[in-house]
Amino acid sequence: MRPMVYLKDVVTLFHNREMCNGCGACLSVCPRQVLQRCNGKVEIARRDACIECGACQRNCPQGALTVQAGVGCASAVINQVLGRKKACCVVDNG
Repeated sequence: MRPMVYLKDVVTLFHNREMCNGCGACLSVCPRQVLQRCNGKVEIARRDACIECGACQRNCPQGALTVQAGVGCASAVINQVLGRKKACCVVDNG
């Protein structure tokens, strides 16, 4: 099965590396493995795989992650049901 990803370059996820202490709380709650640890800090590895659930932001004790939770995937699914073009939150990578 090919991995499903969010629409390219539309995710609102932002990571402030200076604020990150590398605790990894975000790594354990992200359902899509969007983040990874590199040189003792967390970084965004697969931005387009983010579904904007907000788990990383809610669990980051340093406030290093921000995302507009609930605006992305759910809105895209609703728009697709309404028949709007290019509104699906997942695309086939193949």
